[in-house]
Amino acid sequence: MANKDFIYQRLCIYAGKEFDPKNDQQVLEMLRYQFNIQLPQRASINESLEAAISDHEIISLILNYRNSD
Repeated sequence: MANKDFIYQRLCIYAGKEFDPKNDQQVLEMLRYQFNIQLPQRASINESLEAAISDHEIISLILNYRNSD
C-alpha cells in the first residue's frame, strides 16, 4: 500500500492538486487542460493511456496507480 500512496503523492505533485486517478473523467480533464495531452481513441481509457505512455511521465504514473490494486 505504501507504493500506491507514493505514486498518488507524485501524481498530485505533477498535477498541482488532488484528483482521483481511477476517475476517467478527472484523468482526461487533467491531462487535457493541465498538460495539453490528447489521448488516442481506444476501446478503454487504459488502452489509450498505454498507447500514449511515452508522451509524459504522469501517464505512466497513472497506469501504475490504476494497476496497483
